[in-house]
Amino acid sequence: MRSRSFDLLATSIAPIVWGSTYIVTTEFLTGFSPITIAMLRALPAGLLLLLMVRQLPAGVWWLRSFILGMLNISFFLSMLFISAHRLPGGVAATVLSVQPLIVVFLASVVFFSPVRPMSVFAVLAGIAGVALLVLTPGATLDVIGIMAGLAGATSMALGTVLTRKWQPPVSLLTFTAWQLTAGGLLLIPVVALFEPSIPLPNGTNLLGLIWLGLIGAAVTYALWFRGISRLDSSVVSPLLFLSPVTAMILGWIFLDQTLTALQIIGAGFVIGSIWLSQHANRTQ
Repeated sequence: MRSRSFDLLATSIAPIVWGSTYIVTTEFLTGFSPITIAMLRALPAGLLLLLMVRQLPAGVWWLRSFILGMLNISFFLSMLFISAHRLPGGVAATVLSVQPLIVVFLASVVFFSPVRPMSVFAVLAGIAGVALLVLTPGATLDVIGIMAGLAGATSMALGTVLTRKWQPPVSLLTFTAWQLTAGGLLLIPVVALFEPSIPLPNGTNLLGLIWLGLIGAAVTYALWFRGISRLDSSVVSPLLFLSPVTAMILGWIFLDQTLTALQIIGAGFVIGSIWLSQHANRTQ
């Protein structure tokens, strides 16, 4: 039980750190496009880890690394960018928050495990909490933006399930290096074709990129993949609800953003949903 609690806490660090992405991007990386930031976040971190582990994929793991890198990083982040560009931030975040629900059903197909009603209820409570946190009155909808958000959510959900299914024959750090490098490489043609030239980074930009790359990618993805390998997918995926909670708290502390009663209630829903999802799978 103590080991499970530690695994849960360690895995929670990843979405909490990912919640800082918005404030770091807006305050430290002005002028950089989201896709460029995603590439500069994943590729240098992956290459750094590769230099440390000095081990390339072998056999089927070349294909699996690029599939997982695409699902967890490059395609997911590309769809996230499209969704965020075409939808108000609150709507985009709410659409993407359906990912844990998709994980519950995908895991039942891949691992032939039953769908627990309490797990579904926990995820729905988390989605409701995210909606209370980020949705604003008069938020508009866009079909392409919603489809992109759902595609991104499905992509990372499938990546989460396959990461658990395809247990690598290497260390966790090596596995993380392969995925980050593959995901970063796949983003290069996207940046080259659709994004403006990369600005020359100044000191502030470098600080933001170091945080997002070293801490927000290399460290956090290693913790995330570790959690996926040790905990049930329906326990791990609801932890992603912690990202909008973190973003809300950081905005309140550093950007003087208001904190309403509905947002506080939404945060309570999120924390309750995470506890409930763990409780639903405690017998595993």
